[in-house]
Amino acid sequence: MKKPIFLMFLSLFFLFLFSTQGNAAANTSKIFLNGEELSLPHDVQVTIVNKNVMIPIRVVAENLEFDVDWNQQARQVKIQQNDKVISLNVDQKQATVADKQVTLNTAPQILNKTLVVPIRFVSEQMGLSVKWNNQEKIVYLTDTSKGTDGAPGDDSGDSDTISLTHVTDIIFADNQLVVSMDGKKVLPVITTLKNPDRLVVDLPGTVFGDMTQPLDQGLNGKLDVSGYPNVTEVRYSLFKRDPGQVRIVVELNNVKDVQFEQNVIADKLLIDLNVSGDNVTPVPVTPVLDTGRKVVVIDPGHGGSDPGTISITGKPEKDYVLAIALKVQALLLNEPDIELVMTRDTDIYPTRSERVQLANQLNADVFVSIHGNSVTSSPQASGTETYYYQRTGSKDLANIIHQRLVKALGFKDRGVKNGSLQVIRETTMSAVLLEIGFLSNAAEEKAMSSEEVQTKAAQAIVDGIKEYLGI
Repeated sequence: MKKPIFLMFLSLFFLFLFSTQGNAAANTSKIFLNGEELSLPHDVQVTIVNKNVMIPIRVVAENLEFDVDWNQQARQVKIQQNDKVISLNVDQKQATVADKQVTLNTAPQILNKTLVVPIRFVSEQMGLSVKWNNQEKIVYLTDTSKGTDGAPGDDSGDSDTISLTHVTDIIFADNQLVVSMDGKKVLPVITTLKNPDRLVVDLPGTVFGDMTQPLDQGLNGKLDVSGYPNVTEVRYSLFKRDPGQVRIVVELNNVKDVQFEQNVIADKLLIDLNVSGDNVTPVPVTPVLDTGRKVVVIDPGHGGSDPGTISITGKPEKDYVLAIALKVQALLLNEPDIELVMTRDTDIYPTRSERVQLANQLNADVFVSIHGNSVTSSPQASGTETYYYQRTGSKDLANIIHQRLVKALGFKDRGVKNGSLQVIRETTMSAVLLEIGFLSNAAEEKAMSSEEVQTKAAQAIVDGIKEYLGI
């Protein structure tokens, strides 16, 4: 069935459909194909579904002059160009491309009377180079078969693009650079350079995917590193386009003062910067007798010479998290079945290694590190997220505390995530790192400054610990 006939039936079919997904569409979203902006119907927008960027397949298919066939009974759409046939089923992650089964990140859905699919599917299966500008809410599509230079931010190249690994997230927290990727494992090339002092991380065979952080049209971006005294800037770019290579540069005050270790775990690269130095206060290890009580270590992040991130009002993260941790301390001291140890209860700076050593020497049952989040370049970013590292016990603890925090605070649920952060990676007990909320977000910063919200957060953490320990 050709497009005009298909569109007539599709329009009739869509009259009986409505979206029940509760997904938000960006009002100013745009799609560029080979450098030209596509004319979108008024009810068609780029959409975010379960953290996946979704685009209307009908618009892309029509502008690429594919044949489209809709099977209403099967709720299946077939897109054909020459001998290549792509079959998609609404609400199903399984699709067929040239008679081969593939799995999508998110199932196709009908939203606002339009069939939408994940942008990654379009990139990998329809022969397009795709870039998503999260800040501007713009999709850039390039038909690589036409050899066009495309829109700013597109990759050049041919079918090799399909085998590239996609960089999906870059964060810098606790003096650690964490890069998330999908695709095949990447071996980074790390170089230290001077004038200016900097750490250069090259990721061969990579391009940007559905990035959480903003990218400009030249595929460049920066991270907020305020509060890290030895790091002046973290920037990233698509350094090479054919083949792809993402480069991340960490500018330092003095490269001699920095040691680092790298780990490639699953789909993440971790580069851990350990600033050697001064103004470090060792954590006293208090012997804990075997009383039969559960040993809980509470770790307020940062402290002393390490302020952590700086909030939108200019206050250091270390103060917010210590305030919450002291309220946790007050509650846990009333629990007869729990032996409490704090990594700090004043404004001192234990290193992350010392925090880990303390918890391990105590043979603790639970380790909880408390932090605040920040993305100054995106002040609308918000919500609570919780990190664990691999161990099943840590994941269970993370899920329990996270659910209680989200319910108690009412912040956006950013989920429970597997993260290779030193204090939860190198501790040997069930360990979690809590990002309570965003100090770069005016509303959440105000809330986290209040006694009421700090008390709610502390109670949720304590209740979660007790539930996990069965107390």
